[in-house]
This record gives sequence, structure tokens and C-alpha cells, in this order.
Amino acid sequence: MGKSTKDATSPVKGTVKGVKGQIVQVQIESAKLPALFEILTSPDDPEVKMEVFYQTEDISQCIALSKLSTLYRGMSITGSGSEITMPGSGSVLGRVINLFGEPQDGQGPISFSNRLPIYSKTPPLNVVKGGTDILETGIKAMDFLTPFLRGGKIGFIGGAGVGKTILMTELIHNITVIHPGVSVFAGVGERIREGQELYKRLVESGVMKNTVMILGQMNEDAAVRFRVALGATAIAEYFRDQEKKDVLFFIDNMFRFVQAGNEVATLLGTTPSEQAYQATMQTEVSNLEDRLVSTEGGSITSIQTIYVPSDEVTDAGVNTIMSFLDTAVVLSRSVAQMGLYPPVDIYQSSSSTLSKNMIGEEHYQTLTAFQQSLDRYQKLSHIVAIVGESELSPSDQLLYNRVKKIIHYLTQPFFVTEVHTARKGVYVAKKDTVADIALILAGRLDQVQPEKLLYIGALKDTKF
Repeated sequence: MGKSTKDATSPVKGTVKGVKGQIVQVQIESAKLPALFEILTSPDDPEVKMEVFYQTEDISQCIALSKLSTLYRGMSITGSGSEITMPGSGSVLGRVINLFGEPQDGQGPISFSNRLPIYSKTPPLNVVKGGTDILETGIKAMDFLTPFLRGGKIGFIGGAGVGKTILMTELIHNITVIHPGVSVFAGVGERIREGQELYKRLVESGVMKNTVMILGQMNEDAAVRFRVALGATAIAEYFRDQEKKDVLFFIDNMFRFVQAGNEVATLLGTTPSEQAYQATMQTEVSNLEDRLVSTEGGSITSIQTIYVPSDEVTDAGVNTIMSFLDTAVVLSRSVAQMGLYPPVDIYQSSSSTLSKNMIGEEHYQTLTAFQQSLDRYQKLSHIVAIVGESELSPSDQLLYNRVKKIIHYLTQPFFVTEVHTARKGVYVAKKDTVADIALILAGRLDQVQPEKLLYIGALKDTKF
């Protein structure tokens, strides 16, 4: 009786009843109940944040988003009246923020008047626009073998230590310098050191002023890591829809997003699927990926690193993410061990852009000729490994060496690794890459040793 006489318009009030792992039980003492996904905090400690995920008559089950060490039984709790939101303003450009939009770079507060909910619906089908333009990267292997679609989804797929983050960092360096829009970087479950190094590199290259970084690193709780990707997506949507910008969206690492979702599902006590992932994995990935689309107002080109556990590409989590990609760049440990960087697996990598209408006649014909030679090269490689190259017929030796030269030519020194390799980074225009490979296939470099083509730029800038 007493509860019904309370003012239902008053703020949500309650006390912590219990804490079990990341799950916090809150006894609601006000007539008003919190909404699903509402953030609850404490008047005693504003740093306390928890999100409501289940509500019974007077008990809210919440997942903690702040340090558990600050919680105790009987702690006073109040409702915030809103879910997690991010700053909706161009003032976030040049800044590093966390899940709650709080600055992490020591550069002072961020001014904004609009807040963006991190949980939003995907755009209706009638406003989604497909991309037709190719995005040049300046990286020979990418531009020739797996061209990127502006407004598409690109994935760098590989196990630990094969160079996914380095490749993404090089892309950020190459594309953002000439990209007229803005860049959004989501750091999900990766090392703090990598976030710091990337921030420093972006500042030094002058592109940080058009970039915002949202970080939920490896030390954060699973619930925070999972939601950081959604928060970064909300900011990308703001620039696309409100400011009509073309957006480059980088997420490192998309597999950690799936992994964090799995950890959260375990915390909530949900039953996993047969493959040990959360039963809602497909829905969670879809809810994120389907928001990263282009509309009439602007485009979102998403570039995602995807960690492959135990180098097992058939992993269910990896396959779920890959099903959304337009371009899949598979990085191979065996190629890396041969000293070929970037270590692109030319047999497993794929792109939906490889049509004559998309990449042009010259590129299409050159790529087709290379792929035909590559099939024969793969068979010859097994023979060479057993009896040696000298046992091949003259025509097979010629084909074998030409393809080997192209594979060596597709290696490239990166700007972001100059300090480690002592090789100056190069940017190679796509037209130069296509023309150079056509020359190699035509036999114009038959007198050049394959090793001479390792880690060079365009042929016109190279002396043999």
C-alpha cells in the first residue's frame, strides 16, 4: 500500500541489495521503476555506473560498468533517466574518450549540447545506399588483389602477431591524409600500449584533428568493451546523418567485441550455443554491422581487424563476422615467416569488387591473367619443393619466376614501421601497381632477379 502512495514521477531510488561478480541487485524503493538499459548511479559516488538489464516488481538486475570495489550493500542508488550516451558534436574530433564520452587525453572537457544513445536502430532499407567507388589505399597488395569499396566493410583477418594492427595503422596513415571526411577509431579489448602509440602517431602525422578515438581496452570489464563498439558506431552515425560527412570507421578488434559479448552472456547466465559462443552472437554482430552503412547523406567505410584464435579461420565467431564483409584480407603466418610483408594470403583473401565494371578493364584483365598464372604457380611450387626449380620445363620456369616476382613486388615498406625496419615507407598509386604487374606478366622484367623486387615502391621509382 505504502509504495503506491509514492510519487511515480519522482526519480528512481533504491539501495544495493547484493553484488555477484559483475551483476548488481538493486532494491527499488521509489514508485518509479528504471527503464531497461537505464544507467543507475549513486549520490554517494557519481563514478558508480550500472546498466539495468532485467526488472522484476521491485528488484533491478544490473551489470556494473564501473569498479566493483566502490560498491557495497546498502549503498544508495538513483536513476539517471537515460541510457549510455555519447557526445553528439564535432568537438569530439581530435579527442580520446571512453564509453561515457569522458575525455581520456588530458586536454580538458569536451563541449557539446546533444547526446547520442548508443543503442539505435539500423537505417530503413529505402535510405541505405550501396557503394560503387573504389577506395585507393596506396598499399600494393590491397589495391591489386582486394580492392576496397567506399562505404563497404573490410576485414583484416589473422592470428596473433601477424600484423593486423600494423596494417590498420598504415591504412589510417595513408587514407586519412587524403580522405576529406572524418575518422572514428574504436579500440575494443586491445592493449593500452597500442592505443597510446596510435594516438601519438596520429598526432605526429597531423590527422588526429579529424579523428576521434573511443577506447575500451583490455583492462576494462567485458560489458564496457562490448558497449564501446556501439558508442563509436553512434558517433559515426552522427557524422554521417547530422553533418553529412563521409566516415572512415576503424575497429580494433572486432573479434574482441564478440568475445566481450560472450563474457557478458556468461555473466548473465544465458545458455551458450553448441560452439560455446553466446546464442545471440549473430544478432549482436548484425546489430552493429547493419548500422555501419551508407546513406544519401554520407558514407561509412568500416575497416575491422579480426583476431583468429589458434589460427583457426573456421572459428564460429570469425565466420559470423566474415559473413558481413565485402573484402576479406587474410593474413598468413606462413607468409610472414617467409619475410613477406604485408603477409597477405593471396589464395584465401577475397573481395566483392572484382568485376570489370568496378575496377576497370585494365585492372580486371591484369588480375585475371595473374590469377590464372597463380593456379599453375601453386602446382609448380610443390614440384620445386621436392626436386628443385631446375627440373621444370623452360616455359614453366618462366611462369614460376614471373609469379614469384609479382609476389615479391607486392611486399612494401610501411610508413608506420620505418623506425623498426630502417626502410622508408612508400605510397604506390593503384594505376602504377596495375601497370607494373602487367609489365612483369609480359616478361619485361625477366632479366631481373625476384629478390630485387622485394620491398620497393613503383617500378618507375626503382633502379635495378
